[in-house]
Amino acid sequence: RARRSTLLVSAAALLSLPMTLAGSPSAAFVNAPSRMGSVAARSAAACKSFQPKIALRAARPATGAARMGKSVIQMSTDGDMKTLNQKPTAHDIATGRDPRRVKVFDTTLRDGEQSPGCSMTSEEKLQVAKQLHKLGVDIIEAGFPVASLDDFAAVKQIAETVGQMENPPIICGLARATVNDINTCADAVMGAKFPRIHTFIASSDIHMEHKLRKTRAEVLAITAEMVALARSKVEDVEFSAEDALRSDWDFLAEIYSVAIKAGATTLNVPDTVGFTTPSEFRDLIKYLRVHVVGIEDVTLSVHGHNDLGMAVANFLGAIEGGARQVEVTINGIGERAGNAALEEVVMALHVRKQYYNPMFGRDAMDQDALTNINMKEIYRSSKLVTSMTGMFVQPNKAIVGANAFAHESGIHQDGMLKNKLTYEIIDASTIGIENNDGIVLGKHSGRAAFRSRIDMLKIKLSDDELNKAFVRFKDLADKKKEITNADLEAIINDDQTQDVTAQRFKLVNVQVSCGIGITPTATVTLRDDQDGLETTDACIGTGPVDAAFQAVNRLCGMYGAGQGNAEQVKLMDYTVSAVTAGIDALGEVTVRLQDPKSGRIFSGRAANTDVVVASANAYVSALNRLLMQRADLTPKLHPQLVTLGKE
Repeated sequence: RARRSTLLVSAAALLSLPMTLAGSPSAAFVNAPSRMGSVAARSAAACKSFQPKIALRAARPATGAARMGKSVIQMSTDGDMKTLNQKPTAHDIATGRDPRRVKVFDTTLRDGEQSPGCSMTSEEKLQVAKQLHKLGVDIIEAGFPVASLDDFAAVKQIAETVGQMENPPIICGLARATVNDINTCADAVMGAKFPRIHTFIASSDIHMEHKLRKTRAEVLAITAEMVALARSKVEDVEFSAEDALRSDWDFLAEIYSVAIKAGATTLNVPDTVGFTTPSEFRDLIKYLRVHVVGIEDVTLSVHGHNDLGMAVANFLGAIEGGARQVEVTINGIGERAGNAALEEVVMALHVRKQYYNPMFGRDAMDQDALTNINMKEIYRSSKLVTSMTGMFVQPNKAIVGANAFAHESGIHQDGMLKNKLTYEIIDASTIGIENNDGIVLGKHSGRAAFRSRIDMLKIKLSDDELNKAFVRFKDLADKKKEITNADLEAIINDDQTQDVTAQRFKLVNVQVSCGIGITPTATVTLRDDQDGLETTDACIGTGPVDAAFQAVNRLCGMYGAGQGNAEQVKLMDYTVSAVTAGIDALGEVTVRLQDPKSGRIFSGRAANTDVVVASANAYVSALNRLLMQRADLTPKLHPQLVTLGKE
């Protein structure tokens, strides 16, 4: 097998290849694959009638390196590219969506939730799915139904609720190329108006040999059989060739052709390990448009990870090549370094619309949106996912980071005061960050002013939810002089997080004493709603927060928080952040606990002006989630780490 190698050669030497090699013994070198975009793309007249393909001598593999298949940088895009599929689907027609758009496939609830510590309950997933519907995503990948009973329940619930709403998204479930996975997935998504099954199998030599232990012929046969099975269940089937960017391009074209023939309506090209580059992704998409049979009748999709920090750039390159569906997550959460961030891809297409319009057959100045996303809901979606997962957004994160619209430099501030466009290419209001309406909320504010601000923020609450939020608001107003929009969103998100979590234990009281020369001590009172008991205990610790956690553990019958030899629970992460500036700022605390036996991680979040109270509430919330799952604390099934036939 060919291995990756390096060749240094001058441009002049390359241009003279047809003359110097013709009729010589060296001419044999011209028949092997070449790197796309180099020799095959040069514009010299001498190259028009002759396109050399240079075979490189295999380089010695690095010690310990995994054995790879053929180099992925190998194929030419020679030939006529087939036209892009712009025919409206049944979903497009029913919801009035432009078939020429880039479809946004959100996998926050599936791939995003696989990120360590981001696990959500079925009720929490439903909350996020409802927000994704408001955001306007085209497809929600609601989960991996066969992974667990809770995952199945979550996908089924989302299909039957969000999937039945007005202008609903397509509800999708993931399934490996096995009969059980596909049947289970079909059962889970069938309640949606527009269900989709997304099935996949590995296509790279390294995966087929070491993970699947199957030949190319066997993988092609499985693809044909399982895609056909999925198509017999639903009209909308997506097929992914896992690790496509490290696969042999000839084989990739073959497996996609087989999938289309078997009934696939969307072909997904995943950069499973974040390996590719923007130009390489673009060229692969172009290559597939030349060599895949029937590709003009399906949608080309891309999926990618951010291991080299290029996921969003890779997607934009793929769009230039002809991809018309992007698989993204809110805040870019996901496996390892995360997925391509929805907000970054969408805003790049929006801000640089004049650049991308011609690629969609539009006039450069056309103002029609390139996606169906309601950009006003981007910021709120980001905050909700942060609240539900406990995965904080870095301050300098593009689009939704705390510093994305902040300016400290004097020169920048001067320019901003004169014209915002001097240093901002996006107005904060575009993504839903609104300024106050002139009404200052404080302890004297009434219910009418509170509701007015909630309505201005376009937050929909039932009467009961509004009453709960108003009580929290009045409590905060007694401690904080002025309540900001960020404070209100933190309160509401905190209430929603608590509401969707089964709260067996509730924090009634916490009191701490600490200081120089004093042993930190915490007295905690918990109410156990299951047994109807209210108990109090006191513990010492390394600080007031640790003491409070130890007291909660004893009251709940748990041991070992924060200790390396924990038997029942282990504190993995503890984070505190201020919602706003100032000494009276509301503090948000996120706690992550791990069950050592199963390896499962559970997060809890709470907000309060008293950091110790917020910490105790967040810890109790995480503990409640762990205890709720205690009966099923087996390692969650991962779609990419289990061999076919060994479920």
